[in-house]
Amino acid sequence: MQKSKTFRLTLLALALSLAGCAVGPAYQRPSAPESIAFKELEGWVPAAPADALERGPWWQLFADPVLDRLVAGVEVSNQNVALAAANYAGARAAVAQQRASLFPNVSLGLSGDRSGVRSQGAESSYRLNLGGSWEPDVWGRLRAGVTSAQAGAEASAADLASARLSSQGELASNYFTLRALDAQSALLTRTITGYERELQITQNRFNVGIAARTDVLQAQTQLANARSEALSLTRQRAQFEHAIAILVGKAPSQFALAPSADWKVAVPDVPVGVPATQLQRRPDIAAAERDVAAANAEIGIARAAYFPNIGLSGSLGSGGSRVGDLFSVSNAAWSFGLSAAQSIFNAGATRASVAGAEARHQAAVARYRQTVLNAFADVEDQLTATRVLVQQQALRRQASEAADLVEQQIMNRYRAGQVGYTEVVQAQFTALNARRSLVQVQADRQTVAVALIQSLGGGWQAGATP
Repeated sequence: MQKSKTFRLTLLALALSLAGCAVGPAYQRPSAPESIAFKELEGWVPAAPADALERGPWWQLFADPVLDRLVAGVEVSNQNVALAAANYAGARAAVAQQRASLFPNVSLGLSGDRSGVRSQGAESSYRLNLGGSWEPDVWGRLRAGVTSAQAGAEASAADLASARLSSQGELASNYFTLRALDAQSALLTRTITGYERELQITQNRFNVGIAARTDVLQAQTQLANARSEALSLTRQRAQFEHAIAILVGKAPSQFALAPSADWKVAVPDVPVGVPATQLQRRPDIAAAERDVAAANAEIGIARAAYFPNIGLSGSLGSGGSRVGDLFSVSNAAWSFGLSAAQSIFNAGATRASVAGAEARHQAAVARYRQTVLNAFADVEDQLTATRVLVQQQALRRQASEAADLVEQQIMNRYRAGQVGYTEVVQAQFTALNARRSLVQVQADRQTVAVALIQSLGGGWQAGATP
């Protein structure tokens, strides 16, 4: 009895002492390309206050209640966000599953059967068994599995944040484009009304012999073209309205946005920090870094195959011909054992597995660094676009105001008989294009502001979980 007790204690002490070993490499965050400052920040006017993005959802910076309501629908109804949320829930379940492997597995079995022959009668037998097994994490393989699963879950959390930010940004861009189309439609409606009036005036002048037939035909052509452009805007608006419906998780037939000609262009000042801050804000960078951590843990799992698998098992059971015998101490039987298995030849499969894990880790590091570089370029692009569009808007406004004056002067000269109607058509065409270009550059400023916020990571913070 003393020997068996000593044997059990020895096995348990051996397993616990080996459980502190680990063969996986310690994780170190990979170095990333550095940038002291954004090149395109020269001449940038910082937002005031500088922490504007941290005071609430970023889309509220545009002060549009309709947009606020639509973005709220993305959180609960967008299917891409729902998919990412489901993937995150699955990743968390995988972590729990991996953690469970660190603990013993205990099972309870109860069986009973009755058998016999006709000449001897029947006999009953019952069996109660309590068994357990445990694989001590001798070489750190199981802990590496937990680490890998946890890093994968954190990457899934970042993917969820990225999917949410992407859907919110796409909705905001589509919404601002739709409102710009509304503004252009209102502009064309007023223009068409003016063209109709000019056609009637030209027709009256032709009827009394003052204007030529070609003047009437030119006025009719210009009016028809303007009406055709209005229909084209209607088609484009419908497409963006359908896209918004999908983003908020609704069928296009069940969604509608009323046109709004009263479009107020709000372009917020977006705070831009130092490049190092961006590494903490962007969810795609966080996801790429967590992928590196998971790949690093996989190296430890692969290396553990060089060492034997050690397992502990034990059981306690009893049996008898009656149910009451199951609880009799004299019928109890127990067993306790230690097992070890080691592959002694597999033609280099283990070595290849380790090399593959190390290669996947190197690939993950490269993807992480490329993601950082792409993020820097993305911000630089949006900063350039923001600065250029501000300058373009001022020039477009000047061009529109000048074209309006030319149009009015040419019309007055035509009515005085000093110029032909061709010059009127050309002046009106130029003025309309200048007005539409001004509307378009205003919309571009809003969509670029959205893109800049996205490139800075929106309101997502590193370490935050959904």
